[in-house]
Amino acid sequence: MFQWLKWKFYGAPVFMILLPAVMGFMAACSPHSPDIHQARTPPLTLEAFFEGKTVAYGIFEDRYGNLKRQFRVNITGVVNGNTLILDEHFLYDDGETDHRVWTITNLGMQDNGSILYEGAAADVIGVASGQISGNALNWTYDIDLAVGDSSLRVKFDDWIYQQDKNVAINRAYVSKFGIHIGSVTLVFLRGDLAGHVYPLDLENWPE
Repeated sequence: MFQWLKWKFYGAPVFMILLPAVMGFMAACSPHSPDIHQARTPPLTLEAFFEGKTVAYGIFEDRYGNLKRQFRVNITGVVNGNTLILDEHFLYDDGETDHRVWTITNLGMQDNGSILYEGAAADVIGVASGQISGNALNWTYDIDLAVGDSSLRVKFDDWIYQQDKNVAINRAYVSKFGIHIGSVTLVFLRGDLAGHVYPLDLENWPE
């Protein structure tokens, strides 16, 4: 859901990056609807899972499955009524740091039992739209990613799956013009699990 990753594409213009994908790769094969997870447990609620202290470990892979970047995140979540504020601080394996604040609003439960959300962050274009059903959240949004001295607007099709009360796994599929260009995987730890490592050292990447 919350793709804080600042990507970098090195050494090739955007058209050279996208042309092989157009020729050899179709759109990302992400799940179609969170409704298929309606019966899966434990049920995910963003406010319950992300309130307080959370840590995340993540990787970015290009469209070929090559590992390009690793990162780690300290997250503080504050719930105020139907609004969740996520304050996130990052460290990447090349030493770069980053910061993002999400404002996420619970729009209420639908007739089918799913919960709708919308969210905003400084580098998200417009409003991110999300739906929870069962243990799964699908979150979609557009974002501008760094490409050298310029930027590339891409779409995130983002999925979180809660595994137990303290663990969730995030898979995000990234596309441009409907063409798959990469993916992000994160593991979120909260509660007692996060308590053993929070805060992560965001000054030095582990040797």
